[in-house]
Amino acid sequence: KKKKENLPLSKTRLTDINRLVGADKQIVLPRGTFKAEKIPQKGSLDLRNFLSAKKNLSSFEYLPENVQSNEFSSNSIIDFRLAKASEIIPNIQNVVSTVNLGIQLDLKRIALRARNAEYNPRRFAAVIMRIRDPKTTALIFSSGKMVITGAKSEEEAKTSCKKYTRIIQRLGYGHAKFLDFRIQNIVASCDIRFPIRLESLAHAHNQFCSYEPELFPGLIYRMISPKVVLLIFVSGKIVLTGAKQRKDIYQAFSNIYAVLCLFRKS
Repeated sequence: KKKKENLPLSKTRLTDINRLVGADKQIVLPRGTFKAEKIPQKGSLDLRNFLSAKKNLSSFEYLPENVQSNEFSSNSIIDFRLAKASEIIPNIQNVVSTVNLGIQLDLKRIALRARNAEYNPRRFAAVIMRIRDPKTTALIFSSGKMVITGAKSEEEAKTSCKKYTRIIQRLGYGHAKFLDFRIQNIVASCDIRFPIRLESLAHAHNQFCSYEPELFPGLIYRMISPKVVLLIFVSGKIVLTGAKQRKDIYQAFSNIYAVLCLFRKS
């Protein structure tokens, strides 16, 4: 009779493996790499290789449900951390945009005639105007330039700019135009759901990081490509800002997630 441990085990889904290894050992992968002997079937893992691997593995082969087994080779294995990162999508919290009306404006006249506007030149040299749908705020300057904040998407930002332009036109500036609309900043946030060793991260990536816990509890990580600034907190909460395109937010999070896994608190 063959010993039980020598018997080949059938391929099992990720949920079955997690159930087998126990809650305290599920996907706790500090370092090293793992490569299965055979190409796994669609949406499955090789349990025999998984159990025979060392305990300090950092990643193992995982083929997503939407990838066919005949479409890839052993050299095109997807790292599990990247697969895990794809499950977490940063939520867009604010989109800042600008537009130029192409004319000079009398801010006092606008503030007196508009119901949803306030103007205090001693505090700030712009009219603050708000609308409810979409819920945004506009800063209107006498030069004819506007800054719109509070939008949750690029489409909302553009819709808001057009509505503010229409309001200005109805206040007696019928020749106001909609020029040079641009997205200036996108702010997003997410939670990776595990604590991070910020001191070790700041030491290992000191050329990108700024960490002064006495002044601010978060670590400031300035990514070069894409050019995005990340605020990383010990709880696992992350704020991403400085991007001008949504894809830069997703790319920056995908880049930082693999790094943060190395500095996970045990």
